[in-house]
Amino acid sequence: MIARVILAINNSELRKQLRRILARPDVLVEISRSKTRLWQTLDEVTADLIVVSRSLLPDPPEHVLNVANTLPDAPGVVVLVEQDDAAETAELLAAGCEAVLDTSLPSESVREVLDTLLERRREQSRQELAILQTPARPRQPLAKPSLSDFVSDSPVMQTFMSTVRRVVTADVALLLLGETGVGKERLGRAIHAESPRTGGPFVAVNCGALPETLLESELFGHEQGAFTGASRSRRGCFELAHNGTLFLDEIGEMPLHLQVKLLRVLQEQEFQRLGGEKTITVDVRIMAATNRDLASEVAVGGFRRDLFYRLGVVTLTVPPLRERQDDIPELVDSYIEYLRPRIGREVRSITPEAVQALKRYEWPGNVRELINVLERAILLCDGEEITLLDLRDTLGPRAAPAVAVAAAELGGSRIPSPPTFSEAWLDRSWREVRQEALETLERAYLAGLLRETRGRVGETAKRAGIRPRSLYEKMQRLGLRKEQFKA
Repeated sequence: MIARVILAINNSELRKQLRRILARPDVLVEISRSKTRLWQTLDEVTADLIVVSRSLLPDPPEHVLNVANTLPDAPGVVVLVEQDDAAETAELLAAGCEAVLDTSLPSESVREVLDTLLERRREQSRQELAILQTPARPRQPLAKPSLSDFVSDSPVMQTFMSTVRRVVTADVALLLLGETGVGKERLGRAIHAESPRTGGPFVAVNCGALPETLLESELFGHEQGAFTGASRSRRGCFELAHNGTLFLDEIGEMPLHLQVKLLRVLQEQEFQRLGGEKTITVDVRIMAATNRDLASEVAVGGFRRDLFYRLGVVTLTVPPLRERQDDIPELVDSYIEYLRPRIGREVRSITPEAVQALKRYEWPGNVRELINVLERAILLCDGEEITLLDLRDTLGPRAAPAVAVAAAELGGSRIPSPPTFSEAWLDRSWREVRQEALETLERAYLAGLLRETRGRVGETAKRAGIRPRSLYEKMQRLGLRKEQFKA
């Protein structure tokens, strides 16, 4: 996208400086030298950004800013001021300005702000274009996380979620443990969304993705001159998360000296900016997450013991996907429904053989890997249904045993032919009909294994790739008793 920027600047030198800052092939710059013409014809111009001197902004500014925000293009407005007035800045931002910049700022700082705003406009344009080009129905937006996303038929997940629900309203620190890809951050967002802090911000920081010096500034902010390049003071994530939740991902990667500062915030709810002397008090709920064994890190001195206990007032260990295989069919259905319009393919279902292969796979990447596999399968699928052949192409060689076993088991003599069509199905939903067919298939499969093992539950569970407890629960639900198969 070629961005269009209108400059309404009364200082010629500043106007030239801004033109140099914005000079690039993908940005068209227009000059408006009239104090009134621009605002009189605002609904006639097309622009992504309007950069204007405060003296050229009519009083009160709310009217023209409201008009700008209601236009189809809704251009962002950046106001340049001669003096930094906190009260005036707050009023302009409240009125709808994208940013208020002091004219004394270095060119590089102004460039960074304008580049960020223009990139935001480009991303918005890309999303709108994707919606227009999506066939049949528009792209679905990302759903707001909620605890209902984690509803499960798996006993291990049900036990876990019962604990989660008890701590949602408790305003205490949470430590979320679990393997990569199990959804720790999404769970944190869901807890925040249903907690008393839901009206406040949720700020996430990846402690392992930032250099040590930058991480300290990112968390606690800095004062002007605190380090080379700190030309102005900056608020950190603790200030941004005031009255909300701060999610510290990969907490095990945090350096020891920052662990000391974090511990003080947890205990005192106060801190100092980098290079500052003033104590800042905040009200923030801390959630920390890691896939590392923090207890082992504490034992070898890699993580502070006092911080570990302070963060772990409540510790939640998210079960890996391989321990809740009963949830895979439901997860697959929901992700196909979400990904189908997003990718633009009319893939609406998955074969029982493919589901069985997914249940047999170990999922080292957990739910994140499942989503990626389904996305590739939908993209490469030739028809409206994902098959074992599609999974062979998307899961890769590591899943070959699971695919082969699923194909053999569901294609063997132990499994009866698929049920013939029933007119009664027409009065029921697809989900109900599919559940009935899957239960018929599951009962036949387990009955065949139990017959071969003569009712030995442990051996049957091992061959099925599930835990004995899960097998007992399935047998109870399907009306199968081991005594039936001992003869």
